Formats: sequence, C-alpha cells, structure tokens
Amino acid sequence: MVAAVRVHKVGGPEVLTYEEVDVPAPGPGQIRISQASCGINFIDTYFRSGLYPSPVGLPFIAGNEGAGTVTAVGPDVTDIEVGDKVAYVVALGSYAAERLLPAARVVKVPDGIDLAQAGGIMLKGMTVCYLLRRTFKVGPQHTILIHAAAGGIGLIACQWAKRLGATVIGTVGSKDKGELAKANGCDHVIYYRDEDFPARVKEITGGALCDVVYDGVGKSTFPASLDCIKPLGMFVSFGNASGSIEAFNINLLQAKGSLFVTRPTLNHYAASRADLDGLASELFEVVKSGAVKIPIQKRYALKDAQQAHIDLEARATTGTSILVP
Repeated sequence: MVAAVRVHKVGGPEVLTYEEVDVPAPGPGQIRISQASCGINFIDTYFRSGLYPSPVGLPFIAGNEGAGTVTAVGPDVTDIEVGDKVAYVVALGSYAAERLLPAARVVKVPDGIDLAQAGGIMLKGMTVCYLLRRTFKVGPQHTILIHAAAGGIGLIACQWAKRLGATVIGTVGSKDKGELAKANGCDHVIYYRDEDFPARVKEITGGALCDVVYDGVGKSTFPASLDCIKPLGMFVSFGNASGSIEAFNINLLQAKGSLFVTRPTLNHYAASRADLDGLASELFEVVKSGAVKIPIQKRYALKDAQQAHIDLEARATTGTSILVP
C-alpha cells in the first residue's frame, strides 16, 4: 500500500482525501514508478470540482503530471528499463507515491533536468510549447497578450515568447506579480483589477493591437479579449480559471475583424508518439539551455494537497508548485 490523494465525490478542496491505495504489478505495456514529484495545475481543480468529468469515474486519484524512477516494467515494454527517470502527462492518477503508467505515454528525463522539476513542468511546459510553436507560431514580428502572466503557464510563456523575439504584453492582478512577469520577459504589464485592459493594449500598441491573445482565464476576460486583437488575428482560449466562456454569437468574430478562435488541448497536440516526443524535446531543450527557467516556487507534502488547491484557487501561488510524496 502507498500514500495517495483520492476524490470520492466532486466538490471543493475538502474532497481531496489522503489515504492508502494498492498499486499492483505492471501489466502488458505498463511501467511502475516511484514518484519524486507530482505537478499541481489548475486543471486538477476542474476534475476535482466536476467541471471536467473523470474519465475513470469515482473514486479517482487526482493529478495529471509527475516524474519519478521506474521500479518495474510489464510484458512487452522494450524501450524502458528499471532505473530510468521518466516524466509524463496522463489524465488523473499522479497524486500518489507510486503509480502505474502506460509506457507509451512517458518520456525519459534527460541529464540536466532534475526529477523534482520535471514533475512540475511537463503539462505547463508542453502546453506553452504547442501554444507558441504549433497553435500560433510566434516570431519577432508579433505582439502577443498573455493573461495571468505571473501564473504557472504565464511565466513560462513570457520567457519563451521573448526568446522567440515577440513583444509580450501580460495581465496580472498585483504589483508583485507584475514585477515577476517583467523579470520573466514581459515587456508591458497591465493590472487588470485597476486598468481597462483592452484600452491599455490599444495604448501600448499605438492602436495596432495584438496578433494573438492567449487566455487561460476564461469567463472574466471574454469578450473583452477580442478587442485586443488586430484584424485576422487569433484568440486562443486554453483554460477556464474564472469559469467557462459561455456560448457567444459567432458574428462577433466578423465584427471584430474576421478573427480566428480556437480552444486547444494538449491531449490533441500530443496524441501521437512523435508529437509527444517533439513537444517534450523542445521543452527540455529550452530548459537545459537556460533560455526558459522554471524554478519550483512552492513544495507541498502530498498530505497537504487540500491546502495546495486552496492556495491555487485563491491566486496565492505564482509559477510552478509541486506535491512531494
């Protein structure tokens, strides 16, 4: 039996239950790992609250990413060995000291990447990779807006976009977060609680507006985000931290400048083995080079998962946080 955090009924942070679970020997195509870290992400709250339905029903072990050392391999696994260091993003099951994983969905962690760090960067890092390198290919000619620029994804996106040469505008909720965003590549900070962010974007860009808006906030920033985008630009909605965007009149896109809108997810961008390896390799490369720094801002014990979710939903965290089994 090993320690894990399970959800027996959906609800607030209080439904995260610290208990013992059995982890069997790996079956065909599976591996078993001893986890060094479990990433904490806003999507974890969506499954916990029921906003996203659990694909395995109830109860389920919370969490979607982690990293650790392989302790056993099942039949038919030929490219992973006991002792390998691996990381992953797999829907549910990461908040545990040990777990089973499909070998086809893990990647080996290269030298130069710490396992504790790897467990907290896979989901956010690969998400930023596909957002900036696949969904909309950001380059030096682009001006972009990143909502929640001091959040886990925001800090990575600001650094990576700056490395690509873009002009980066970010929204934040406080002066401290504004300074953090600036220190991580954000050229212009907008304090959304005190400022009209579409008006500030227009002012910053001299009326030219942005080529793309990356929005993981959702309901509270829509449809105002559309007023920040130049004609033929793109609105990328990749999260719902303030609630889901409700149905809207598609004619808004014509009225705002023949805009493009997409609601992507990492599952689709990393569906094939080749795509998964490509995203992970690009992420590891920029981290190892030092071009993108992803420090662990806060570590929680596995038993303190409830407090981690309370802090996350209260916007009391910045950057990357992990649970340590």
